[in-house]
This record gives sequence, C-alpha cells and structure tokens, in this order.
Amino acid sequence: MPKQLLVRDVPDDIVGWIASEKTERRLSQNEVILDALVRACGKKNVTLPLQFPTNPPADTFLPPFSFIDLFAGIGGFRSALSKLNGNCVFSCEWDEHSQKTYKAWYGEKPVGDIKDVKLKDIPRHDILAAGFPCQPFSIAGVSKRQSLGMAHGFECATQGNLFFQLATIIAAKRPPVLFLENVKNLKSHDKGRTWEVIEKTLDDLDYWIFPQVIDAAGWVPQHRERVYIVCFDKKVAFRQKPNFVFPERPEGPRPRLADILEENPDPKYTLTPHLWSYLQKYAEGHRLKGNGFGFGLVDVEGVSRTLSARYYKDGSEILIPQGPNRPPRRLTPRECAKLMGFVDERHQNIVVSDTQAYRQFGNAVCPPVVEAVGREISKVLAAKLMENGCLLKKTGTEK
Repeated sequence: MPKQLLVRDVPDDIVGWIASEKTERRLSQNEVILDALVRACGKKNVTLPLQFPTNPPADTFLPPFSFIDLFAGIGGFRSALSKLNGNCVFSCEWDEHSQKTYKAWYGEKPVGDIKDVKLKDIPRHDILAAGFPCQPFSIAGVSKRQSLGMAHGFECATQGNLFFQLATIIAAKRPPVLFLENVKNLKSHDKGRTWEVIEKTLDDLDYWIFPQVIDAAGWVPQHRERVYIVCFDKKVAFRQKPNFVFPERPEGPRPRLADILEENPDPKYTLTPHLWSYLQKYAEGHRLKGNGFGFGLVDVEGVSRTLSARYYKDGSEILIPQGPNRPPRRLTPRECAKLMGFVDERHQNIVVSDTQAYRQFGNAVCPPVVEAVGREISKVLAAKLMENGCLLKKTGTEK
C-alpha cells in the first residue's frame, strides 16, 4: 500500500479544525492529520515528523536549514550561515587557490567550474548562497575593460553570463530562499540596465526580491559597500510577501582598525623607501591635476578603505603609519582576514602565498554582515516553519 494518501472532499468543519490545531499546537497540516490518525487507531509508539519548540523566542530561535555555497571563494557565506544552524550540502569554486583555503578551513574541497556542474548533482537545499562574479559590474572592472576594449556586464561571456547559470539552477531546484551578494555598482552599471535584467530574471522566476546596499563598517573596521539581494520563492513557499527587513548596524562603538592590528608584524610588510617615495610623488601629481587618486594612510582609530583583490600589488589603498621616520606598512594576510571578519581560529591558518591570500580576502564576502542578514532570513524561516512545519517544497519537479 502506498505511504502517500490523497483525501478528497474534506468537509469544511474538518478543514477548520485542522487549521485551528495547526495554530494552537504549532504543527504542520501533515503532523495534525498523522496525529489524529495515530490516536484514532490507538497506536501510542508512532513518532511524528519534525516537531518545533512551543513559543520559541522570536529573535533567538534558529531553525535548521540546508544551503549550497556557489562561487564560494574562501567560504564567507559558509562561515556565517554555519553559525546560524545552517548545513552546507554543496559547494562550488573554480579557483584552485581558493579551493585550497576552503579545504583547509572547512575540510571539503569545492567542485570546480559551475558551468560543468550537472543539475542532478546539486542536492535539494533551503538557501542558495552565491557571491556571483562581480568584476564585470565593478567600477574598477568596467573602467579596465573599457580601456582595453573588452566587453563588460552581460556582454562578458566568461563572467557576466554566469548569472544566467545561477538562474538555471534556481529554476531547476526552486530553493525557498536566495541569498546573493555583489558590488554596489551592480545596480547602476550600464545606466541601470544590468540590474534591470537581473531583477526581471528573478521576478520571472517568481521570487520576492529584497535588495539593499550595506556598508560593512558597522561590523568590521572597513568601509565596504556591497549590495545584498535576498529573495523568497513566491511560487511555492512564500505565496504572501514575507516580513523581511535588513539588519541595522549593531549598537555600540564602531569597530576600530587598531583592534585587528598585530603587535609585531614581520618587517617584510613595511614599504621600501623607494616605493614609499614613488607613492607620495604619484599622489602629489594627481593632486596637482585635481584628481583624487593616492595612497590611503589610515587613521588606526577609525576604519580603512575597501580592501580590494589588487592589494597585493603595493598595498597603497590601506597603509598603516609607523611614525614620522619610518615608511608605512601594508596589512599582513592575517590582519586582512580580521579586517574582513574572518575571526575564527581556523581563519588564521593561511595556506597560500601572500599574493593569493590578499586576492582571496579582497574578493571575499564579509561574514559578520552575511551572518546579520542571515539572522533576519532565519526569522522568516522560523515563522514559516511555525506556520506550516516545512518550507512546502514540491516533489518531482527538480532535475
């Protein structure tokens, strides 16, 4: 006899009773019906499906969820979502150096190029997390590509079009939640047309869309604006627009750069007199021309500029002063880890060269911001789980 039963023409009063039981007992419809059947047949030793705590604290209950980590980099999403009771069931990152760091930190080597991943090999999941490639949409990336006569945005076949690879996965797997991150310039690129295409694609896929630019300076001592895009599946899981809000900056004193600096950094990170002289002359030349280019000698009591993937070249965007008689120094890789919010003990294990480490941290998402946004997503998931007992995934629709 099949385990799935279909009951037709249920009387209205019974439907009303089921709805009442769901609300009062915080069970799913399936659990209410199973419980009634168990009691009706006199069985006492049948274990019902997933049960949730009665009246859990709204701001602290973290329902378990599964997620996949696409364009994973060094695992900024994984680090944050794992702290929120999330379980990573699949990761994908094409760069071999980032794979090495990811494996050292999380004990798992991500699969390679997402274009080679078969849809059937991606497991079901509750949240699809992805910091999809941003260079074609970044201010610096657009300028560089235009100067070289290269395509950018969705005309960039190697990076820009990877968003549509994401869309293919979303359409096939229908995750209840999408959690995406990109550069702030994403919404203004190509006079807004790039964002228009992204937004329309997500809307056509039947998702509620919540975009927000957040400056990480509320969580880490770095001015770092990124757009976070959170989407909820309106086709199956969230037929009504969820009550989702982005987090506010944490209360209390803002982070200081001084708090993440090493006491005795290796002298090799101090600029040579020749390089320091060159940077000063370069900045002065631009100042005389009325340009704003130049090195970033920071106030350690405040926050730094944005750490970029180019930091390995000369470190000029974030330089730490060392007194009037000594050239400044660049950040060490471990300081970069803390500047980005990778503060767990495992994150201090740098397993790649300094050059690769700087690139990885400059390209990473900021875990404390991801965790703050993820906590707000968890509140929506908790409310849905309390209401229905599941995220209402259809079966037989995935590839």
